[in-house]
Amino acid sequence: MSARVYLHPIGLASGPQVEGGDQGPGAIHLAGSLAYASRFALVVRDGEAVTHRRVFGIGEAAGALAEPGGDLAAEAERQWANLNRVHPPLQLGERTVRLDQPQIMGVLNVTPDSFSDGGEFLEKPEAGREHAAAMLEAGAAIIDIGGESTRPGAAATWEGDEIARVGPAVEYCTAMGAAISVDTRRAGVLEDALQKGAHMANDVSALRYDPRMAELVAATGCPVVLMHSPGKGDNPHEGGDYGDVVSEVFDMLRTARADAVEAGIAEDRIVIDPGIGFGKSVAENLALLNALPLFHALGSPLLLGVSRKRMIGALSNEEAPHERLGGSIALAVKGMEAGVHLLRVHDVAATVQARNVWRGLRDAALTDFSQLPA
Repeated sequence: MSARVYLHPIGLASGPQVEGGDQGPGAIHLAGSLAYASRFALVVRDGEAVTHRRVFGIGEAAGALAEPGGDLAAEAERQWANLNRVHPPLQLGERTVRLDQPQIMGVLNVTPDSFSDGGEFLEKPEAGREHAAAMLEAGAAIIDIGGESTRPGAAATWEGDEIARVGPAVEYCTAMGAAISVDTRRAGVLEDALQKGAHMANDVSALRYDPRMAELVAATGCPVVLMHSPGKGDNPHEGGDYGDVVSEVFDMLRTARADAVEAGIAEDRIVIDPGIGFGKSVAENLALLNALPLFHALGSPLLLGVSRKRMIGALSNEEAPHERLGGSIALAVKGMEAGVHLLRVHDVAATVQARNVWRGLRDAALTDFSQLPA
């Protein structure tokens, strides 16, 4: 079918009881996270044209989902079920990463040209080891190790060089007992890292760059992050020309997820990332951030990587990457409010503190309204 359905949660709430009453809870638990949604927009697009739009609340859901009819109604029902889905924990070696609150993924770049650390952790392995230990001590649930810079304009890395960079970092993180993700789009790098003790793949190409990646992930059963980027060749930023960025990123990830499942990757091993900053303008990034709750309709946990990204500088005096903590925290909180399950960040301690305070507010909200008289 050329027409496509998009089920947007547009009214977020601090708890299920906020808009409740005699008819029961007025909000759904959004994808098992600590976010709740009370109002929804069902949108049908045919090409760039919106052919149907219905805004509804919980009590009107059955009728609203049926309105488009036929296959479109069936797809709307699937997306509604996905919004209500509770995702199981990620099992990463001996570590269990629960997805019922936002979890922090700490970034460890072992590249010579990282935009955020300038290659320090590659040139000084002891500094990398200390940084990884500090992130774990601060509360990182996962360490994400990358050996190739994917910033705009960066040259592609030879697989052998990437293996040589990533392998030692995996080994010292394994010795710490860390849950380890590998930020790579190459099967050879992932295979070597898994043998050394890594647990998870984070592929900026959504398994499109290396034809061996899907087979390897399926065979090993490791969880995988499918990230949106417009380019599937050496330059992941190439080709970012959108009519409607939100629906087009959603469609690409819907296809990538279906392809992964067809390749034998279990649904509960797939994580989705909208790819903020990859081949997208500031305005397009902002549109995606404001539409984050929609991506729960794909049926997989969400990862958000916005830490220190160029859009923060573009919105605030062009600060250098290491001066973007405030903006990074603001966007992390935006992700938490939208029910994002994993936050990929450079500044772990500050983000964990923000998460803990936000979690306290969210826990308090679950009881505040119940104390009011009927």
